[in-house]
Amino acid sequence: MNINSFNEVQRRSAESWQALQQSPDPVVYVGMGSCGLASGAGAVWESLQQSYSPKKIQLIKVGCIGPCYLEPFMDIQAHGSPRLSFNNVDPARAEKLIKGYVGREKVKMKPIAHLGDPEQNLDGTRSFWDLPMLKGQERIVLRNCGIVDPENIEHYLARDGFQGLLNSLEKSAEKVIEEIKIAGLRGRGGAGFPAYRKWEFCRNAPGSPKYLICNADEGDPGAFMNRSLIEGDPFALLEGMLIAAYGIGASQGYIYIRAEYPLAIERLRIAMAQMDKLGLLGKDILGSGFDFDITIKEGAGAFVCGEETALIASIEGQRGMPRSRPPFPAISGLHGKPTTIHNVETLATLPNIMRNGGVWYSGFGTEQSKGTKTFSLVGKVRRTGLIEVPLGTTLRQIIFDIGSGTRKPFKAVQTGGPSGGCLSEEHLDLPIDYQSLQDAGTIMGSGGLIVMDEHSCMVDVAQYFLRFTSKESCGKCVPCRIGTRKMVEILENVTAGKANLADLDTLESLAATISKGSLCGLGQTAANPVRTTIQYFRDEYLAHIEENRCPAAVCRDLVEYKVIVDKCTGCQRCVEACPSGAITGPKSEPHNLDKEKCIKCRACYEICRFDAIAGDAIVIE
Repeated sequence: MNINSFNEVQRRSAESWQALQQSPDPVVYVGMGSCGLASGAGAVWESLQQSYSPKKIQLIKVGCIGPCYLEPFMDIQAHGSPRLSFNNVDPARAEKLIKGYVGREKVKMKPIAHLGDPEQNLDGTRSFWDLPMLKGQERIVLRNCGIVDPENIEHYLARDGFQGLLNSLEKSAEKVIEEIKIAGLRGRGGAGFPAYRKWEFCRNAPGSPKYLICNADEGDPGAFMNRSLIEGDPFALLEGMLIAAYGIGASQGYIYIRAEYPLAIERLRIAMAQMDKLGLLGKDILGSGFDFDITIKEGAGAFVCGEETALIASIEGQRGMPRSRPPFPAISGLHGKPTTIHNVETLATLPNIMRNGGVWYSGFGTEQSKGTKTFSLVGKVRRTGLIEVPLGTTLRQIIFDIGSGTRKPFKAVQTGGPSGGCLSEEHLDLPIDYQSLQDAGTIMGSGGLIVMDEHSCMVDVAQYFLRFTSKESCGKCVPCRIGTRKMVEILENVTAGKANLADLDTLESLAATISKGSLCGLGQTAANPVRTTIQYFRDEYLAHIEENRCPAAVCRDLVEYKVIVDKCTGCQRCVEACPSGAITGPKSEPHNLDKEKCIKCRACYEICRFDAIAGDAIVIE
């Protein structure tokens, strides 16, 4: 297919999309990303398929639109009105909604928002983008997520899909690299290395073929940005890979993705098959003389394979272990050839840059950190989900404006996953950009944000992440293999009330040694959760060590639970939540807690709305 023929396909797709938006026939969109499916969207989809034939309503799958805490989402577009969005839908509610909004029966349930003209206020229903969680966002890379069918290339084409590729093919590779330089795009995988410099190194390196690798091995606990982006808009990633490959002169690409992402893998395969039919993959793409193929490589879930040299080893069929650098992959990577590696978000941003221009993109963000960044906002925050904000947005704006804060007093936020650090309340006005986070002792990472309140023990948090890193260590270098294990042992003693102040000094010394002596970036940052919690929450460590007390009542060896009779209303929520039957008592009367039966699971402590469960320190002889 040549460019003229492809332009005709784009035109027909735009017309088809426009007709869908103005369809007099009912159209129902169901959020079928992993978050929606986990919340019950699959049951909603199956129920609608069984109840309604395609002649009655048109069913369309979409990905995650952002506010995961409101899933499952269902949008209804009927009788020429804009898409009306409904949250927390189950099969019974879906049936009532369709009867009301499609069958014109009376229905009391109102939509949470509409997805029409943002300026419209339909019978008091505001725009989806005006919801509190969406209002502070700038959706560039997520522009299609939750809006289009991720398994239909016509939807992507109708929203200017592959226009960035067309614009790139009209330029020389050097001009494309210059456009990326003007945009100021830095790698979104964590290190923040300028994308254009990677491209220049690889393009100018001797040797062929050249390779492009997408790192979709998202292994951080609490992180789901890349997965959600692929599930909601796989074509954006694939178009970005075409643009990057054209820029560096690569003819073969790999998507390294963990096998635990079956839905993302399925949608990638569907998207690639549709692109292949249109001549967007393979030989002489759109008659340009540019050749490019993509292979999906499923990883086994090793955290270390997120490190680029370990990832390369895995693709080559070797054990996933990092190697010393230099040479860097841009000079000698996959099979010893020049290789560029980017994460999902970096690549999916490229179509927007090449469609609208580098100057346009550089208008977002800060002087040193251009553009936007996606984050998974999770933890004790009220509104959890997938967000995208301009770089330079403060932690306070994300946690309290977009996320609506925490139900209990805020304590900390971890950025950057196991390789990141924990920041305290004093950092809430810190702008999220590469340098500011680094100066505070943490990193942006791929974009995980875990929010904690007063019920979180920072020593326990540090222990959790360090235990994760220690277990995921490939074992190649001694500082990481032995050092992290020793730090875990010390932290276990701290949480058990068996440590002393000298152990605190040992933790800090080990952290410095591991950071300086580890072979790869994962080992070098493994101690960040411990270093930052000691730096910003030292008083909690001292309480554990000097007083044998866990201020958050989390560490089992240092706490026992009791009912505060004056506060207990006898609501029985704790009775129902207790798995061991330790809490008893009639309704509307203060309950009793049998310490012998209590397994210290914290279920009662977490669920009580009246602060009637207290965690007392145990005096250890």
